Order: sequence, then structure tokens, then C-alpha cells
Amino acid sequence: MNYPTLSVEDTGKRIRTLRKENNLTVAEVTNFMGFEHPQAVYKWERGESIPSVDNLYALSKLLNTTIDDILVERSECIFFP
Repeated sequence: MNYPTLSVEDTGKRIRTLRKENNLTVAEVTNFMGFEHPQAVYKWERGESIPSVDNLYALSKLLNTTIDDILVERSECIFFP
């Protein structure tokens, strides 16, 4: 068994897909997370960074899913619309 790693890019695509499925705007996610600016949300969705554990937990509640459903393992490499 190989050491599991996350696909930052695919996780970002997954966050964007889940946000759209929940009919949320980036501004709404930004406000819910308590951010002043949307840059963090855009970075997540572009696959430039992954939310911290605290932010993942909050995001999972907002998106009505689990943290495991948000994160995409590198070996899975599923591409989302």
C-alpha cells in the first residue's frame, strides 16, 4: 500500500462542484466562513491550496456533505465538471 496523498487540483474541482450543486456563490461561502475577501475560496477552487481542518469541517456543514467527500485522493484522480 502506498502512502495516501491528496490531489489539490481535484479537491478544488470537487469544492467548486459541491458549491454549485448547493446553489451557493463564492460570496456566500466567503461570508459563511467569516472571510473578509474571497481569495481563499478562489484558491481552493483553483487547486492552489486546501482548506485547513477547521475550514474543511465548516465547509462540509455548509455543503451538506462529509470532509471525506470533499477531499479527493490522488490515486482517485476523478475530474469534476
